[in-house]
Amino acid sequence: MSISDAEAVVMDVLWRQQPLAAEDVVARLAASSEWAEPTIKTLLNRLLKKGAVRAERDGRRYLYSPVLTREAWVAQQSEGVLDRLFGGRVAPLVAHFSERGKLSPADIAELRRLIEGLDDDRR
Repeated sequence: MSISDAEAVVMDVLWRQQPLAAEDVVARLAASSEWAEPTIKTLLNRLLKKGAVRAERDGRRYLYSPVLTREAWVAQQSEGVLDRLFGGRVAPLVAHFSERGKLSPADIAELRRLIEGLDDDRR
């Protein structure tokens, strides 16, 4: 399921707390974005049509909850970046960040622990 960057912002609100009415989503995004209420409601409707969220009737309003989990979305996005930019390989991704000085000593230590854990699992 493909969701836009703008839709991902709305999803983030729902991943943090659910279910929420449209007006609650609007209120949470009002402080951090310049989107008008109709824009946010349009994004919610798009997500509903895509099946990323569901809506349950609650009196005269609808409460929205995510169907798409954050974990599934992150996995999809990660695989997409790896495929598009690095041919599906992790090593060139790590090399890219290493060459640009983006890996801190803590990052390097964590990568070592992860690799050692992979080695242990394969024995």
